Amino acid sequence: MKLPNKETPENLRKKYPAGTRVALVQMADPQAPPIGTKGTVLNVDDIGSLIMKWDNGSGLNVVFDGGDRVRKLTPVTVYCYGKEEQWEDRTEAERFYLEAMTSCEGSERDRYTNIYLAIKCGEKICRDEEAVE
Repeated sequence: MKLPNKETPENLRKKYPAGTRVALVQMADPQAPPIGTKGTVLNVDDIGSLIMKWDNGSGLNVVFDGGDRVRKLTPVTVYCYGKEEQWEDRTEAERFYLEAMTSCEGSERDRYTNIYLAIKCGEKICRDEEAVE
């Protein structure tokens, strides 16, 4: 493994500061957690590896030079039928509301469509009805 230039670890520290939540996309290690496992970045070492605490208890680091890949999780808050729900991963929320939207009709479909579109537009807070001001 070749050592990275000085900018690589610094850029990774900016992109993945301690506390960033990620999901595993690919890891070459045979002891790797399953694809999709979520975890928290603890730090970035001087060779540009993410020091991890995986939710399943694993501590394997993400080695980008070794072909490992993760996806940053982006949280979103959804208000539906008057209840607040915190989604840790915008992608999962989007998938859920797309399925909900396509499997119902009428006013329920309208509610789910409003949420789905807000998620797709990158809103941090998504509601099932238009906000009253």
